[in-house]
Amino acid sequence: MNSESDLIAQIGATPLLRLRTLTTEMPKVEIYGKAEFLNPGGSVKDRPALSMIRDGERTGRLDKTRVILDATSGNTGIAYAMIAAASGYRVKLCLPSNASEERKRILKAYGAEIVFTDPGEGSDGAIRKAREIFADDPARYFYPDQYNNPANWQAHFETTGREIVEQTGRRLTHFLAAMGTSGTFVGVTRRLRLEMPRVRCISAQPATGFHGLEGLKHMPTAIVPGIYDEKLADENVWLETEEAHAMVRQLAREEGLLVGISAGANVSAALRIGRAIHARGEAGVIVTILCDGADKYLSEPFWDEA
Repeated sequence: MNSESDLIAQIGATPLLRLRTLTTEMPKVEIYGKAEFLNPGGSVKDRPALSMIRDGERTGRLDKTRVILDATSGNTGIAYAMIAAASGYRVKLCLPSNASEERKRILKAYGAEIVFTDPGEGSDGAIRKAREIFADDPARYFYPDQYNNPANWQAHFETTGREIVEQTGRRLTHFLAAMGTSGTFVGVTRRLRLEMPRVRCISAQPATGFHGLEGLKHMPTAIVPGIYDEKLADENVWLETEEAHAMVRQLAREEGLLVGISAGANVSAALRIGRAIHARGEAGVIVTILCDGADKYLSEPFWDEA
């Protein structure tokens, strides 16, 4: 069999989808979403998970005798579990217990071992637990540590950023991404700084430390990822949970796109940027990330709101 037919070989090369209905009143502004939910594991996290696993193999830190261990809010864990199942590895994940039921079921379906952590501590609590488990028995585990592993952002530098440059025909004017580990924003922005330095790169994060934007970090109050570089962003957009929920519903009903909460947050922020460009009478080509699909969030009550 050709290696390109393998499941893992299908990670990346996702399309850009133009959001036409949302921009009808802004004729000179184009907004595109990078359809990362079309990755085989269902999210943008397939890219860094594969990059970190391959880096572990290259450096000898990962072999079949070790268990892949990390903290996750869900999507990176799902990516680890999918790749591990296809590659013959075992996985142990620290996950906040308030993660969506769908994420928990998907992880169990892939055979991952889950250690649930205090929901009040969010992803930071999962990070602390993973560090504790690794410190107790480092010989047993490969701990990629997605929040501090350069292979995370390098995946987006080598793939996501390069794809965006090519798919926009170098017409891109703005790039926006919300931050969890910050790997997507950091990697894509560094690629754009290299190839298209005039592009305005905008980060986004929850407006407060207490929020419902699963997987995203409010950097002023969180354990700041080691891979995060606060100097990269030209500006930052602060995200509200209710606004993201409303955009998820709007994308489903007006664009036919069933995407997750962080994708809704990204599009909501991109629209703010688009409206500002439109108000100045300028043209713009904005790209943001549709991080995952809605299948992991369909049990959430916000779908029932008007």
